[in-house]
Amino acid sequence: MKLGLKNNEVRIVPFDSEWNNEFLKVKQEIQSVLEIDGNRIEHIGSTAIEKISAKPIIDILLGVDDLHKIDKEMEKNLRKIGFYRLRVERTNEVVFAKFTNEKFEVKTHFIHAVSFKEELWTNLIFFRDYLNEHEVEKKAYANIKEDYLRQNNSPNINEYTDFKTEFVKKIFAKRLL
Repeated sequence: MKLGLKNNEVRIVPFDSEWNNEFLKVKQEIQSVLEIDGNRIEHIGSTAIEKISAKPIIDILLGVDDLHKIDKEMEKNLRKIGFYRLRVERTNEVVFAKFTNEKFEVKTHFIHAVSFKEELWTNLIFFRDYLNEHEVEKKAYANIKEDYLRQNNSPNINEYTDFKTEFVKKIFAKRLL
């Protein structure tokens, strides 16, 4: 299993059954430095969807009680296992990344810290579970990602994310039905 993407790189690789084992290993590391219940750490993103191609980065959802209370102590503890807080500005989310080395050029893992059991947490878990249970939508999602790469000679992460947004929102909306 080879993980990692450079900044702004978009590449998709075939499903790898080792992705979940890597998540479980990192989950234990997170629990060891944060002393947090396992039910607050979830594997999300395409690497958590069975038999779908994905960017070779492990996405981890971390449920916290209050995003505003993510402090220097938590950041220091996550650095012990190789995660650094990114300067990414996202609504209701704090992002950490793990890199292949001290040059910080290739990211291998993301932690998405969000409010536990609130809307974003629930939507991200629902999306993963829904695609794992619905083959038609899973294939449609895989096709959207592949279409983007076929249509773009110079793919970038923001365009890639925007390209998938309508589909993702459509799946989120199914949670409310």
